[in-house]
Amino acid sequence: MNAPGPRTLGTTRPPTWRHRRLDPDHPLGLRLTLAATAAFLVLVPFALLALLVLGAWAPLHRLDTAVTAGLHGYAHEHPAWVVLMRIWSEVFAPMPLRAVTLLLVIWLLRRGARRLALWVTTTMVVGGLFGPLLKLLVGRDRPELLDPVARAAGYSFPSGHALNATLTAGVLLLVFLPYVGRGVARAALWVAVLLLTVVTGLSRVALGVHFTSDVLGGWLLGVAVVAATTAAFTSWRAHTGLRPVQPVRDGVAPEVERHPGAV
Repeated sequence: MNAPGPRTLGTTRPPTWRHRRLDPDHPLGLRLTLAATAAFLVLVPFALLALLVLGAWAPLHRLDTAVTAGLHGYAHEHPAWVVLMRIWSEVFAPMPLRAVTLLLVIWLLRRGARRLALWVTTTMVVGGLFGPLLKLLVGRDRPELLDPVARAAGYSFPSGHALNATLTAGVLLLVFLPYVGRGVARAALWVAVLLLTVVTGLSRVALGVHFTSDVLGGWLLGVAVVAATTAAFTSWRAHTGLRPVQPVRDGVAPEVERHPGAV
């Protein structure tokens, strides 16, 4: 009997980067790819707006100046409106909003939700750093008005008030959604965060210290930052074996409400 010849070992090629990113059998890679794509798509409108501002695109400039002039005239005719907008703008300025999120972080840490507290901190810090950096890069001057009703220092695009209101609203919404059930309380939470975001941004245009596109830029950048950090956090959750969530429906960590210390 002839001795069996040497066995030939088959060689398997390692999966390519593209295969790892798109293979449904590797859910973490797929989720990270989808998360990165989503964050990129959210950033596209902001990037386009920033380019239009940098290029002083005439139609955008005309729209900005027309809205600013109209609201400036309205402000001079309605002093009570100016007082209301000033109060709102100061109460929901970046520093008070950061103080609110700091209290939220402390509360989460006391509940043992360290990673959720890290997500809140990361979201606020990343957005807080992007805002001033982009102001310097774009270098847009604030509106110049005769007899202004309010003044503000620094560059104009994007609006720091609009950015920080969006960041804070997004953080509060995604942390507290699991606590409000499915009824009126959930609707009230959505209304509250939308009012915080929209009215804070509009107050800056109403006071004549920002153009409309500055506020729109702040909103878009805030949404992009929240979307990016949320995508990263939910991908991490899936990797650790926690059940997948839909953040706008479930919040980012629904188990924390039922089991403090779970995340």
